[in-house]
Amino acid sequence: MVRLFARIMHRILSVRYQIQLPKETQIGPGLYLGHATGIIVSPTAVIGANCNLSPFTVIGSNQGKAATIGNNVYIGPHVSVVEDVSIGDGAIIGAGAVVIRDVPDNCVVVGNPGRVVANGSTQAYIVHPVSMASKP
Repeated sequence: MVRLFARIMHRILSVRYQIQLPKETQIGPGLYLGHATGIIVSPTAVIGANCNLSPFTVIGSNQGKAATIGNNVYIGPHVSVVEDVSIGDGAIIGAGAVVIRDVPDNCVVVGNPGRVVANGSTQAYIVHPVSMASKP
């Protein structure tokens, strides 16, 4: 009975908030959906810990396996991550980017197709809501 209720609530909330996040998707702790609307994630995607998905993000695949996203990754609004690519830890994907190639750790990617515009530590630009709450 509980499983049936959970499935019904998942369906109702998915339609209401326009989020397609299948139960088969592997998601690490701390996923943040800021202004969650229009988010579509493939069931074969893997999302690491403390990731931030912005509105109108699509992580999908036409050929089978979807993307593997590392830890502490920020994905901006209107981003498409296509096919079996790997996004490294601490990466930032800028608004409107189309990611079709692997992204190294701690890089900033923008454009269509996505290209690296900055290397190195980029975490100074992202403040995770959980870390803000723990500050005195």
